Amino acid sequence: MMHGIKTLIGVALLTAGLALPPESALADTTAEAEIEALLAAVGESGCAFVRNGKRHSAEDAESHLRRKYRRGRRHAKTAELFIERLATASSMTKRPYEIDCDGRVERTGDWLMSRLVELRSAAPSEAS
Repeated sequence: MMHGIKTLIGVALLTAGLALPPESALADTTAEAEIEALLAAVGESGCAFVRNGKRHSAEDAESHLRRKYRRGRRHAKTAELFIERLATASSMTKRPYEIDCDGRVERTGDWLMSRLVELRSAAPSEAS
């Protein structure tokens, strides 16, 4: 169904004298929105983040991950790559990041993947 919607949008844009953005531009926009939502989820979580053995607030964790994303954006073309390459471990020590939500400790990469699944399942359906 997604292809049909893009075709309709393309026809409308061509009729208006505009061009449909390339598929990669649409994918980039989706990835950006997903990564932004994940970063916001980190900051709003209220959970403690453990980085290199030290506990940090959710806000500090969001800020840290935003800095890593700004610097390493070229390595994170999808939300999955952002999680895998930038948000799971220290680039210096290679120690995994962890998140502690009310005493439940898990790897940050796993926590972020769960948030990504929730985000995608809550997204409006493209079938209409």
